[in-house]
Amino acid sequence: MDRMKELVDELNKYAYHYYVLDEPIVADKQYDELYNELLALEKQTGVRLPDSPTRRIGGEPIAEFKPHTHLHKLYSLDKCNSFDELREWDEKIKKVAPDAVYTLEYKLDGLTLCLTYDGGLFVGAATRGNGETGEDVTEQVLTIKSIPLSVPYKGRFEAQGEGIMRLSALEKYNRTAAEPLKNARNGVAGAIRNLDPKVTASRNLDVIFYNVNYVEGTVVPSQRDNIKFLIENGFKTEKLFVSGDMEKIIAEIQNVNRASLDFLIDGMVVKVDDVALREKLGYTDKFPRWAMAYKFEAEETTTILKSVVWNVGRTGKLTPLAHLEPVELCGATIRKATLNNYGDILRKKVKIGSRVFIRRSNDVIPEILGVAEDNGGKPVIPPEYCPACGAKLYEDGAHIFCPNEYGCRPQVIGRLEHFTSKECMDIRGISEKSIAQLYDALGVRSLIDLYSLTADKLKSLDGFRDKKAENFVSSIEKSKSAPLDRFINALGIENVGKKSAKDLAKAFGSIDELASATKEELTAIPDVGDVVADCIVAYFKKHTETIQKFKEIGIDPRYEGSDEKQNLAGKTFVLTGTLPSYTREEATALIENRGAKVSGSVSKKTDYVLAGEAAGSKLDKARALGVKIIDENEFNLLLNS
Repeated sequence: MDRMKELVDELNKYAYHYYVLDEPIVADKQYDELYNELLALEKQTGVRLPDSPTRRIGGEPIAEFKPHTHLHKLYSLDKCNSFDELREWDEKIKKVAPDAVYTLEYKLDGLTLCLTYDGGLFVGAATRGNGETGEDVTEQVLTIKSIPLSVPYKGRFEAQGEGIMRLSALEKYNRTAAEPLKNARNGVAGAIRNLDPKVTASRNLDVIFYNVNYVEGTVVPSQRDNIKFLIENGFKTEKLFVSGDMEKIIAEIQNVNRASLDFLIDGMVVKVDDVALREKLGYTDKFPRWAMAYKFEAEETTTILKSVVWNVGRTGKLTPLAHLEPVELCGATIRKATLNNYGDILRKKVKIGSRVFIRRSNDVIPEILGVAEDNGGKPVIPPEYCPACGAKLYEDGAHIFCPNEYGCRPQVIGRLEHFTSKECMDIRGISEKSIAQLYDALGVRSLIDLYSLTADKLKSLDGFRDKKAENFVSSIEKSKSAPLDRFINALGIENVGKKSAKDLAKAFGSIDELASATKEELTAIPDVGDVVADCIVAYFKKHTETIQKFKEIGIDPRYEGSDEKQNLAGKTFVLTGTLPSYTREEATALIENRGAKVSGSVSKKTDYVLAGEAAGSKLDKARALGVKIIDENEFNLLLNS
């Protein structure tokens, strides 16, 4: 009983901070572990304390907002963490209805909202609250541009959805925010529950709808009809997978790629499609028996920041790397996480010894999101001198730089690795270890120094026999004929990558023209903004001598254009799924060589969505927007038109 009371008190404290104060102090993973422990004890003892969080669906409305009574109760969902549990649930359903069909949809990780419409007009919005009474947040929801203010259906109904802050919106917001948001979930919850609608509007929120909670005088017959009704009335929805075979449902769950989504999900929801069958299956006091949420392994947790180490990159920029108290996350032991820059440390108020939120998506390097508990931590003090070479550092905005361009080992090695890579000068037969040897043993300090290497010099290095040395020198010589875009990319200009290099090569035609370009000329190029333009101008102002040396040894490429006809000029393509005959890179090259642009997201400005096997949410969005969808056969016809 003591442990149960302890768990109840702790979980209620966390729920208060999360649902009422919008200040989460514990990660989802830890909360779920404690909640499951309490459930197990309650099952074991047959006792449930009066204030147990297992008795309630959600938090109570806060006093500042008017209460709102929902037209129909909003239930929470039962959860499982394994496919075996999902199969067991399926068996129970099939005993009642052997031919039951299921729908599968994203379990969105945001804030549940219920919008009321009457007479074809939006009349109010509320949070879920305790399932029966929520908080009236009409003024806040009115700031969300994606919700319809009028709908074709004239009867009274409630549309249920999830308020979200898209990851792209979060990133944009945090670039200029005085205090960055810890995550997208916190961003939407704080915005909706903020008394000032202007704050809500600043977050650029969205709502994805998934249920018609109530329709006056009728019942929507199925989940598929639910979604159809929502789409017909102008609501934003996500894709719905339908099958009566649980193994196909499980396979679809396994195919979900969270990293490809622009919003957070923490699982998938399986529902019985037929509403009449739902009523037959019924409800517990908390959950509908006809739905189950499969929870993904948490991508977020907390741990202690032990120290910060500063690493020097190829541009001389120092990046802080957090060393953490080891913690398990997404099946891996996390010991390190990125902190981006010193400005990021200050904005997030991170301190040595503080408990911090960390997040990991797939194989992405974990990132510190913010502070969970200060713990009386010590401020992170940036270094005064370069940890690699001892040079006096300088600050430029939020970043710290080492000025020792040719004498700082990690800078030089980083530039050489980038310069020789396949997407740049494509110098074959050299590894990271070999580049370190060039620096340490042969005194290579600049990109130009590579072109003075001889086979005899290389043979003095461990691992360089006659053939390897000769092949490497041959590859260096061959690199002199690299096209202009790869040479621009190879220079390592800050904020200039592969795509920007192609655009610059096409626009200016030679390295001399690019080097003499003004900021105004640079920003006239699509996708080249002020920051990128400033970086380009600064680079060529500093490296005039370097460019001249490249020209003296025969590296002075010119843009030759494409031999392909420009029959797709001005068009925008989006690629999704796997094509039978082309890799993503090959298809992109074919499109760009014919004058078109490849975008990463679907919008009203998209001309074509090229869809292959296992196409994702981009295909659904294209359908919703009425964008032309083509397969590989149609793509080939376009190429040759």
